[in-house]
Amino acid sequence: MERQIRLVEVNAHITCRICHGYFIDATTITECLHTFCKSCIVRYLEEHNTCPTCGIVIHQSHPLHYIGHDRTMQDIVYKLVPKLQMDEEYREKRFYELQGMQYPHNDSETETEEQPRDNASTSKTDDDNDYHRSDEQVNVCLECNSFNLRALKRKYIRCSSQATITHIKKFIAKKLKLATHLEVDILCNEEILGKDHTLKFVTVTRWRCRESPLMLQYRPRVEL
Repeated sequence: MERQIRLVEVNAHITCRICHGYFIDATTITECLHTFCKSCIVRYLEEHNTCPTCGIVIHQSHPLHYIGHDRTMQDIVYKLVPKLQMDEEYREKRFYELQGMQYPHNDSETETEEQPRDNASTSKTDDDNDYHRSDEQVNVCLECNSFNLRALKRKYIRCSSQATITHIKKFIAKKLKLATHLEVDILCNEEILGKDHTLKFVTVTRWRCRESPLMLQYRPRVEL
């Protein structure tokens, strides 16, 4: 049965603890996963090295290296709060106009509108062809803990922190020529990881304060 939820009921989860407004350029601290507006947390960390919410020490000397843009959270906020994205884009454009600067997103918007649909494949930017190489990278060691599967010839891989456990399972299944990636379980610290967990999430929640690389184990899935 569907139930309507008022926005005020979720406000505590989508507002910044520093400015008390809705997240804009949502940025999350990797040490504790608390989220703030980017401008708010950057200004705060110029004079502090702890999380404004829980007080955990982010880093003694370089706390700005341990925060990152949270695209998922920002998408959630824009979907929940009516016209927030439109109003923010308008304020951003006005800022650039008052500063006498060119709005950086105009060119891409114009190209998208002017180019026909059939030529969409030719309008890819450099970012589209980057294949996530510009993402934060994670070093992973893949070990087999079962005699039913053979070990990989090259167990060390380096990939985007946004890659999910499903991506790793598909990689292993392809290398081992398995019928499907569903035959494989991925473990970290003897705990089976969820298929939608990103490597960033695993690193922060399961591998914190350990030396790299991130150690993952794979084994056949046992159906009971």
